[in-house]
Amino acid sequence: MAELRVKGVRQAFDGLTVIDGVSLTVAPGEIACLLGPSGCGKTTLFHVIAGLARPDSGTVELDGRDITGAPGNLAYMLQKDLLLPHKTIIDNVALPLVLKGEAPVAARERARGLFETFGLAGTERRWPAELSGGMRQRAALLRSYLFNQEFMLLDEPFSALDAFTKADMHRWFLEMADAFGTTALVITHDIDEAVKIADAIHVMRGAPQVGVPTRITGSVRVGCPRGERADFALSPEFLDVKRRVTELLRG
Repeated sequence: MAELRVKGVRQAFDGLTVIDGVSLTVAPGEIACLLGPSGCGKTTLFHVIAGLARPDSGTVELDGRDITGAPGNLAYMLQKDLLLPHKTIIDNVALPLVLKGEAPVAARERARGLFETFGLAGTERRWPAELSGGMRQRAALLRSYLFNQEFMLLDEPFSALDAFTKADMHRWFLEMADAFGTTALVITHDIDEAVKIADAIHVMRGAPQVGVPTRITGSVRVGCPRGERADFALSPEFLDVKRRVTELLRG
């Protein structure tokens, strides 16, 4: 488990400030969500956190270590699974280990040991095109986990799934996070999804396209234990959290 601290990050492109003064903390073992409308700068912030872009000001720290502008420290999973169509699932999943210098045979065996836990048993020799959307996302999550087991950045990982598959993935993701002590920061624009999977929700507001930089306008802690989330969506507490988040989004 790892702690992430983002401090006063500002990022501009061609004189247009996209995010300004963004600070947040993700505690060890916490699942936090970044919630905001499309185009507000969530992915820009993720690029900064992942080290793919160096901010104009501010810092990113992992367990007290400055990783600002340094890629390769955090696992980063995009909305699309990006599985390579010409590689089997086991080779797709083991790829981060191979890229780090591990022998392919050893990398496959290490990855294979987690296939059952991630609900992928029996898919090792299949091709990506043979898997359902939910199974592909599980494979992509396992690949990200093997890249870095301490901290995962997930950019709308469930948005392409149908409602039933998404609900199953939400339950599975929480179980997996508990089992492995996963720390994660998840981008979403779906309020219900954020309340269902997050321990803390950080709301981003702004309109960079018209000169209003995006900032984090507030945060809401969900409070419901992960083991009780199955019925949480039907409770008054769920509606209360959703109301508070909605108020932050509306300003």
